[in-house]
Amino acid sequence: MVLIPPTQVQAAAYAAVVVDARTGEVLHSRNADARLHPASLTKMMTLYIAFEAVRNGEISLDQKVLISRNASSEPPSKLGLKTGQRIAFRYLIRASAVKSANDAATAIGEAISGSEAAFARRMTRTAKALGMTRTTFKNAHGLTEAGHLSTARDMTTLGRHILYDYPEYYHLFARRSIDAGVKTVPNTNRRLLASYKGADGIKTGYTRAAGSNLVASAKRGNERIIATVFGGKSSTSRNAKVAELLDLGFRRAPSRARVQAPGRPAYVGNRGIGATTQVAGNGGAGKTVRVTGLVKTSLRPLARPGPIVDPDVIAEAVQIATATQAETTEAQTAEAQAAAAQADPSPAETGTGIDPDILQASITAAIAEAKVLPASTGPVPSTSEQTAGAATVTAAVAQSSASVRVQARPFTGLRPMARPIKLANAAAPSPEQPVVVTRLSTSGGRYWGINVGRYTSAYQAEKVLLRTALSEMETLNGTLRKVAKSRLGYDANFLGMTKEQADLACRRLSARNVACDTLGPSS
Repeated sequence: MVLIPPTQVQAAAYAAVVVDARTGEVLHSRNADARLHPASLTKMMTLYIAFEAVRNGEISLDQKVLISRNASSEPPSKLGLKTGQRIAFRYLIRASAVKSANDAATAIGEAISGSEAAFARRMTRTAKALGMTRTTFKNAHGLTEAGHLSTARDMTTLGRHILYDYPEYYHLFARRSIDAGVKTVPNTNRRLLASYKGADGIKTGYTRAAGSNLVASAKRGNERIIATVFGGKSSTSRNAKVAELLDLGFRRAPSRARVQAPGRPAYVGNRGIGATTQVAGNGGAGKTVRVTGLVKTSLRPLARPGPIVDPDVIAEAVQIATATQAETTEAQTAEAQAAAAQADPSPAETGTGIDPDILQASITAAIAEAKVLPASTGPVPSTSEQTAGAATVTAAVAQSSASVRVQARPFTGLRPMARPIKLANAAAPSPEQPVVVTRLSTSGGRYWGINVGRYTSAYQAEKVLLRTALSEMETLNGTLRKVAKSRLGYDANFLGMTKEQADLACRRLSARNVACDTLGPSS
């Protein structure tokens, strides 16, 4: 009889990393680059991409997501979603961040990329863009799968990016419980949040292959530390180890350090991963739209077609232009002949055989001279003299017309069109109105601010301002911290903001249970 020893469960490998979240400086590490099973720490990347998709308009927080059979069949931990159920995208985010629900994580991936496999490819590509060089994802939830591996260093990097790239969502990780639509769910990290001073996140993970994992963050004063542990033997021993590492980080980190936020990677979305996106219709499951990836060809616009002109119209226009040019040449020749005749009159002009063209040119020149005469610098003739001159010219024209009849040819050339009335009015510049400057401002419209409380001492108000500025850098960066003294105490104010910035800052602070009131120009 052969005795078979019981199967030995191999302990998961241990790894740890501690960093100063402000600068990214590594304060402690052990097996930091060993590729291990991340378990539900995977959901940090699922949530990072969910935040990215919402920010870039791929999906909205209130969009209803249709739950697939694949998502509903995921093993615990889960929210208990049913196949065919519809639930708002915001509740899937909450359940994944707080409850660590596997069905919610899968539903997020399918809603964004159409399938969990395509979403996993996007997760891996995003990891590389964040500098997580030794991480490969195969699913959205983190259950053990061949090739689904990461490192303590890479997960610490991801935690830091969540903190700085999407601070508007970071408060989710500090919730002890949250409404997930179908029910209120507790936080899997609630014990550390309750026991360690300053702890406010981030994510737990556990599988038999991975052991008990945790990426934790805590903030005390101006300092923030992120500590990561892989391979804990239990959640209790893991929490104790993380608390020890956080203490180590606070001891080693400088009290003051300039924040060097990591750069957010360029947005790529679903391009190049073979994703399909579910587009909801008025009813039913919706249709599947294939995302083909990058544009391979660019269609150029066709040239605008020119006006279509009848050839007969063109020929007629050419004939008219030619005739007009000939008439102009004849008139110029006649005018030159008339001028020569006035300088040296010939015998033919003194007799009865007057050339009609020369006569007409002389009459035209006389009329033009009569018109120019009043503008000359000489003495101006009286009205009676002008009338007599005009009568003389008229009599000469009548006498000549009686002896020689001049045939007038109708004008058939192209005439210019009159300037449109609107264009003529526009051409005349309106007189400039005087501009009265009542006040010269260099604030760019930043007359608004926020108040974060009234305190009994200026020191206490300054302390609150500094702490609030560090916790809400995205909206308060560049504002002026000012303590205003009044008979009731010391007001802690942030000034130099637009109305939109002040409203946004107060909404975000109120979400963290920080008292906040907006200050307008008349406050």
